[in-house]
Amino acid sequence: MSEATERVGTTCPACSPDTPVVHELLKSGGQSTVRCGECSHVHKTRLEEPTTEQRDVIVSQDGESFSTTTEIPREEQLAVGEEFVLDTPEALLTVRITSLEVEGGRTEEADVPDIRTVWTRVVGNVAVDVTLNPTGGGDETRGIELRVPGDYEFTVGEREDLADESFTVKGIHLRADAEGYGFEHLDHEDDMAFAKDINRVYADDESSSAWSAW
Repeated sequence: MSEATERVGTTCPACSPDTPVVHELLKSGGQSTVRCGECSHVHKTRLEEPTTEQRDVIVSQDGESFSTTTEIPREEQLAVGEEFVLDTPEALLTVRITSLEVEGGRTEEADVPDIRTVWTRVVGNVAVDVTLNPTGGGDETRGIELRVPGDYEFTVGEREDLADESFTVKGIHLRADAEGYGFEHLDHEDDMAFAKDINRVYADDESSSAWSAW
């Protein structure tokens, strides 16, 4: 059985001189020989070199992963930490590159033609784990999960009122791929981090004081 014929999109002088239609590529070269899929007319044409390449993308979100593909300009170079908008069948997602898979393993930076798979995690809308310590005689430490935009700011020393919870941020533990902060743990007044960079927030539970009033 012969291999499947490569298909390309180009105009046909016989039936579609203005709009590209699917052709079978019979012979490649400077002037490629193609057969129109609409009217079977065989003719020569110059095919443009592709300017993008399709790459597999693994997306991590809330502890689960799924795979998709995306078109990336071939002249680009990708690096861990970079963010881009990924168009998936379900939604447009803002993702951050966590790893690049090339022949021979993983790397921090690579040219698009060398990349096999782009590993990412969603940063447009994220879940942030918060540990709440009791105040005013509250019963016990609590753990909650908050869903916020990736660029939402948490600041040490500031009070937050989110999802029926009230707390004052005491410390912020950053993710391994967070860049530009200088430290893995932030605990000084006015230290700020974006939600997409946070592994966990430590806070005083302002709600617990209301529980202990009785």
